[in-house]
Amino acid sequence: MNIRSLTRSDGAVIGAAVLLFIASFLAFFKADDCTENCTVNSWDSSLFPLLPTVTLAALIAAALIAVGRMMPGERKVAGLGLDQWGTALAVFVGWAALWSMFADILPDPEDQDLNRALELGAGAWLTLIGGLLMAAFAVLGNTVSALKAPLLPAPSPQAPNPYGPGPQGGYGYPGAQPGQPGQPGQPQGGYGYPGGPQPGQPGQPGQPHQPHQPHQPYGGGQPAPQQQTAPAGGAPADPGFQPFWFAVPVARPLFGEDGSPTPVAELAPGTWYLAVEQRGQALVAQTQDGRRGVLQDTSGIQRG
Repeated sequence: MNIRSLTRSDGAVIGAAVLLFIASFLAFFKADDCTENCTVNSWDSSLFPLLPTVTLAALIAAALIAVGRMMPGERKVAGLGLDQWGTALAVFVGWAALWSMFADILPDPEDQDLNRALELGAGAWLTLIGGLLMAAFAVLGNTVSALKAPLLPAPSPQAPNPYGPGPQGGYGYPGAQPGQPGQPGQPQGGYGYPGGPQPGQPGQPGQPHQPHQPHQPYGGGQPAPQQQTAPAGGAPADPGFQPFWFAVPVARPLFGEDGSPTPVAELAPGTWYLAVEQRGQALVAQTQDGRRGVLQDTSGIQRG
């Protein structure tokens, strides 16, 4: 699961659920002119079903929205995604919190105003605020562009060295060729060593003069390499392309470089990926675990 897939609206829904959980321990009703048991909260049986319809339902709604957003792919239950179930449950929480303000503790079938000594406490008002906020952010999070923005900022792109750390310079590595003077333990160019005279070269003592050899074609008679063709399953690669980091606005599939219609990975919003090649309008992207594929839909991507 990718926590960077959470949006601002998801964070607001989770915050509203935490607020409702705190409100459940505060006094929902308080009575005047009493000496003991003057307050009642959501966990009291006399306020049933306030606890399951508001507090517990809010926690479940926030969990469904968060899990549905962070999990790769789309998980459906009865034809609806997890975030859709969470949104519907969040709206129900707001509805239940609104009607909880008209709740009573003592039954009063004869309208004798038995609950006149009861007043709404801090828990009741926080329940109303938290329930309405949860319903509002759950619905507006799918329509307001500002609420669709990632909750956590994307990390700064740092291009890793694909070849690992370079050598420090030693025998056999670039920058430290054999036969250079002043390097300990290396031959200074003698017979049979790189840089020294080789058998059969003209001008060496004891070796007969070799006749002039005609010019050989490239590669010792082998035909010159053919020009690189376009990669399979896509347009020709752009020779002037420079790799860059990018992020996608929404989840998008990454298809195989061989043109297979089956996705090899899914790019999630809020995560940086490395574009290593461009083929027409498509990009060859590399995921953080090293998988490569073709991103066909490049509209709206954010370059790093």
